[in-house]
Amino acid sequence: MIEIVRILCPIDFSDYSRRAFDHAVAMARWYDATITLLHVFSAVPVAAYAPGTPMHPSVVLTPSDREALLASMKRFAEDEAGPDLPVQCEACEGTAAAEILARARAMPSDLIVMGTHGRSGFERLVLGSVTERVLRKAACPVLSVPRHARDAVPAPPVLFKDILCAIDFSDCSINALNYAMSLAQEADARLTVLHVIELLPELPSGTKEAVQVWPQNVTEFIAEVEQDRRERLKAAVPESVRAYCAVETVLVHGTPYREILRVAAEQQSDLIVIGIHGRGAADLLFFGSTSQHVVRQAACPVLTLRRG
Repeated sequence: MIEIVRILCPIDFSDYSRRAFDHAVAMARWYDATITLLHVFSAVPVAAYAPGTPMHPSVVLTPSDREALLASMKRFAEDEAGPDLPVQCEACEGTAAAEILARARAMPSDLIVMGTHGRSGFERLVLGSVTERVLRKAACPVLSVPRHARDAVPAPPVLFKDILCAIDFSDCSINALNYAMSLAQEADARLTVLHVIELLPELPSGTKEAVQVWPQNVTEFIAEVEQDRRERLKAAVPESVRAYCAVETVLVHGTPYREILRVAAEQQSDLIVIGIHGRGAADLLFFGSTSQHVVRQAACPVLTLRRG
């Protein structure tokens, strides 16, 4: 079983980070974990301004500013978590993603919970970029909470009852599946394990090259692939896990991120679990287009895990 003792939750005081903190609180109550609330004060770089936009001088927090900021964070925490759940509040200056990752390593945190968007306009784009940088480099799992996610339910503190885990049989996706199975067993949740067959995604359909590499009996070839993936899906979930939670394996064809989002919407999933740094060089370059699309477009929280 997984163990979550220390949760790091970066905030910017927006409704989006408030919703993320709400999920962090629910996780902390379920796992009896502690929460560190982190706000990174970062001046907007001059290069970020559009031509013709007035430039503002860099701002540095004074001791009194820092005290006021920490007081605001404590009020923020008490309003959401109540006085019975201790929350440590920290504020620092620097580059947001770098400071979040450094604090996560220093704790060390077992889980980072953060929103996928910020307040509005430029700030929202910045936080979205920060979230993606954290996802790409964090050593621990990251729970990304989108703007449209349902509210976390404080009591009973079982946050995720319908979990969707997408796997491609890579090491990182099997690591994600192990995590998802642990979550599902502890919460007696329904677990859907999804695999998407994407045949020859690198070649445009109808090209001469595609015709040359396809077997003559395409139908037979697809049937063999489907049979192989079904057997691997079944074998990926031990019978001991099926004894403690409802497990369904689903095999579909299509573009992975579209199918993941579609199945999650149809099943009204509470959580999507997915591994990052998956199959190809593009994933290593930038945490994976599939993960990127899912995190940006999902209606429910997305838990991402790096290669285990």
